Amino acid sequence: MNREVVDVVVVGGGIAGVSVAASLAETLKVVVLERESHPGLHSTGRSAALFSEIYGGEAVRALSRGSREFFYSPPEGFASAPLVRQRSTLHIATAAQRSQLDAFTQLPDIAPAIRRIDGTEARALCPILREGYVVLGALETASADLDVNGLHQGWLRKLRAHGGRLLVNAEVNTLEHTGAAWKVVTPEHTFHADVVINAAGAWADVLARRAGVREIGLQPRRRTALIVDAPPGMNIDSWPMVIDTDEQFYFKPDAGTLLLSPADETPSEPCDAWPDDWDVAVAVDRVQTATTLEVERVRRSWAGLRSFVSDREPVVGFAPDARGFFWLAGQGGYGIQTAPAMASLAAALVRRMAIPAHLVQFGLDANTVRPGRLTGAS
Repeated sequence: MNREVVDVVVVGGGIAGVSVAASLAETLKVVVLERESHPGLHSTGRSAALFSEIYGGEAVRALSRGSREFFYSPPEGFASAPLVRQRSTLHIATAAQRSQLDAFTQLPDIAPAIRRIDGTEARALCPILREGYVVLGALETASADLDVNGLHQGWLRKLRAHGGRLLVNAEVNTLEHTGAAWKVVTPEHTFHADVVINAAGAWADVLARRAGVREIGLQPRRRTALIVDAPPGMNIDSWPMVIDTDEQFYFKPDAGTLLLSPADETPSEPCDAWPDDWDVAVAVDRVQTATTLEVERVRRSWAGLRSFVSDREPVVGFAPDARGFFWLAGQGGYGIQTAPAMASLAAALVRRMAIPAHLVQFGLDANTVRPGRLTGAS
């Protein structure tokens, strides 16, 4: 078995793990361990791929705002094609939902980013919305589709360019602190490192248990998506992503078809998630209720796991009960749109530096993401 000393071991080859690893590899010796045969198989590879500065909780929105510049102006050589493509986002409300949308649009960081519209304008933007269904909308024009694969591959290239490594089929069998460093054992390697970054997605609490670290109460939840045909004779390319105010469904154009979701959050054990036929049927029913779309067949369906802690904000920072054990978990389905800022934040904290000034400027409060908030630890 190969034995090696490194500075940082990152467990998890999804976008959270490879982005922070690529940042740290500029000055540290870093290895990323991925249990699957290729990285990004689970949540990263199953994202709806939307960038929105008003979608998610307070910390998520701040991290999204802090990621915008990277998406629109990535570092030279990071990507061979644009990472973003403009796609407006339209939050819609029925008469019964009006008060919820009113409250949402009045939040201090939401109000400047949206334009309130009525049902007539909502239907002009998305003609399949059923007449009389929408009474109020909140339109965000600064949102965009994201090239998830382009992002993931860009960080993998950066990781390798700085001498970092990604190992696949490298499940962590043993993780223990020896008193001097962390010992991380996979089927073919043993690493010794001062820092272990837990970017294991839905498996983050499983990894913590294996290491003897207090869990954060992570709850993976299944999210279903499906692809259906667009309405015949309609050019859907410029339609916005449409999100129900209570997040009971959403839909968006996707390469000439429509991507639908019931926005389900079914509690799940960490696993390779698969769609449930009931959730697929619910998605179709909810979207057909809100629109004139007639779904004759489902081309494809899939599911992924979005993992939350109790306050639904990310968990980023060193564990208060285990030296050198760093949490990078609980992204709750927002890991793609926050990845550049999350990587910047995590890399700074791993190096024991202050939170980057631009993230503070965008409203990030370190206390909203620190692991100790979940246990009352400092």
